Amino acid sequence: MSSILIKGVSLNGKATDILIKGNRFSRIAPSITENADQEIDGKGFAIIPPFYNGHCHAAMTLLRSYADDLPLFTWLNDHIWPVEDQMVEEDIYVGTKLALLEMIKSGTVFFNDMYGMVEESIKACEEMGVRAQIGISLMDRMGDESINGRFAFVHSYKSTELVKLAVAPHAPYTVSKELFERCVKEADKAGVMIHTHLSETAKEVADCKAEHGMSPVEWLDSLGVLTDKTALAHVVHTSDSDADILAKRQCVIVSNPTSNMKLASGAFHTTQHRSRGSRVVLGTDGVSSNNNLDMMQEMKFFALLAKLTEDAESAPADYVFDMATRAGAEAFGIDAGVIAEGKLADAVLVDMSNERLVPDYNLISNLVYSADSRCIDTVICNGRVVMRSGVVPGEDKIIEDAHRVCARFKAMKK
Repeated sequence: MSSILIKGVSLNGKATDILIKGNRFSRIAPSITENADQEIDGKGFAIIPPFYNGHCHAAMTLLRSYADDLPLFTWLNDHIWPVEDQMVEEDIYVGTKLALLEMIKSGTVFFNDMYGMVEESIKACEEMGVRAQIGISLMDRMGDESINGRFAFVHSYKSTELVKLAVAPHAPYTVSKELFERCVKEADKAGVMIHTHLSETAKEVADCKAEHGMSPVEWLDSLGVLTDKTALAHVVHTSDSDADILAKRQCVIVSNPTSNMKLASGAFHTTQHRSRGSRVVLGTDGVSSNNNLDMMQEMKFFALLAKLTEDAESAPADYVFDMATRAGAEAFGIDAGVIAEGKLADAVLVDMSNERLVPDYNLISNLVYSADSRCIDTVICNGRVVMRSGVVPGEDKIIEDAHRVCARFKAMKK
């Protein structure tokens, strides 16, 4: 069993030694003299939980800046889906590795994904040592043969320490009643979560009411989709009765403030859901609608957007930081998200000499409102150091491969 000893790191403002054995925090104390396979000098650094990205489309990182300044449905139908239809397995592998590089460098060790050719995404995660819940994307337009094959993969795949699957029907406007109902049955049979988009735009809500006589939340609830094992991305346009349903079902609501602002989708109703005790976490969405995977940016934008649209106390820094860390891990069944003995060893070391963390009256406030990913020095996931001193192994090759495969997309864009 491998071990890591972090010496003299700041934990809750006090110099602390932290021993990791295997993939868990073994001991946390003022001083530990036990030898370890690897020792990290933590002086000048603070240790914090890493970030857990509740919703993204990792390989879409290859489409950063491909189509900007457009409303959601124009962006999807006229630009994104046509180029995604041309993607091959190597694109998914390279795009996922590029996404993982960006996530690691900004302190993220888990993402809840929804994309295609998932074997390539899984391979990338295992190679780079990052956790993921890989959603098997489903839409009616895929056809029966493809859909059947995807469900078969859900049942044949064996989860690992890092990677598990989810059933991911895309959205109410791309998935029929019959397919949603099948997703519920297949997810229950496989013992996996459901991951979908919901109530992202006013148009989606209006169209759903016109077609089904119900809001998207009410419609999915009538189909049995909404449970405590369902992750819902966006959830921007919700009535009080919608919010009551989501709170009662204890669904995981994933807010993506940057994407919602960029696509002019709207602002999440923080108080509406927080006051009901709903489970709310943070996500970035895909890079082509964000245009990065930086959860530190997401924390700041969530807090500021809530203040702009509601009031100054609607999303305090402690609440937002918890959304991105502990609550995010808990929502996806990961025994991590806090620095504590017995928990899975996921952690970030932040450089307290970084100008954006000075002065240090309140570290959490600084992390939410002033810091950026430049303050992140070291990232540990599942007891493995995946970034040290700002360097991720193999990063030059990842960038080189991304430039190479994107040359084809550039030619398509002309």
